[in-house]
Amino acid sequence: MSAPPATEELFREDADLLECEAVVTAAGDGAVQLDRTVFYPQGGGQAGDAGWLVLADGRQLAVADTRKGPEPGQILHLLADPAQAADLAPGEPLVARIDADRRRAHRRFHSATHLLCALVPHPVDGCSITAQYARLDFHMSEPLERQALTEGLARFVAAARPVTTRWITEAELDANPQLVRSMSVQPPRGSGRVRLVEIEGVDLQPCGGTHVGNTADIGPVIVTKIEKKSAMTRRVILGFA
Repeated sequence: MSAPPATEELFREDADLLECEAVVTAAGDGAVQLDRTVFYPQGGGQAGDAGWLVLADGRQLAVADTRKGPEPGQILHLLADPAQAADLAPGEPLVARIDADRRRAHRRFHSATHLLCALVPHPVDGCSITAQYARLDFHMSEPLERQALTEGLARFVAAARPVTTRWITEAELDANPQLVRSMSVQPPRGSGRVRLVEIEGVDLQPCGGTHVGNTADIGPVIVTKIEKKSAMTRRVILGFA
């Protein structure tokens, strides 16, 4: 039996989109695949979206998490009640609706980590973005000062810089390796193109995550802790003020 087709990733082009009409392409083992989705699957350090699949009869199936499937292009909507996957069949229409507050927190924190990259000009060797906090691990030995970083983030937020995305070819990325800041997560390859996220005049790097449209939308964010994880690793943890 052939695998279901790849899911159309609506979130790549429009992070503001909170719901969409979709059709089930596969269901089972607690997971549902759709022909298109607004749900971001865990990846690049960013947690997956949660939300609901709203069926034609009005029932709402809670989605606890979203992950990438074993095949390229597969996105698995993991149900809070795995047994409910048996209620769905390929071809069934529904509405996929994400948890808007969770998505907004992910967007704010993810864009804030890009601002942090502009403040700390060292490679990143670890990243985690959740709805409660974000962290970046920098490959460096120099000490960092919490208040100075918090003030730097506040300046970028207040500057209200536009945040935009565009696509380049894999060949263009190969010709500009300095664009890649992460040592631990490399841009996905195989489609022939790579998505760039640009914060005007501040930061430009490959990223598939969801972001705000303007740094002002990040709002108050602070550095809550700086940890020395090893001789060459400094961990910076962000929280909302």
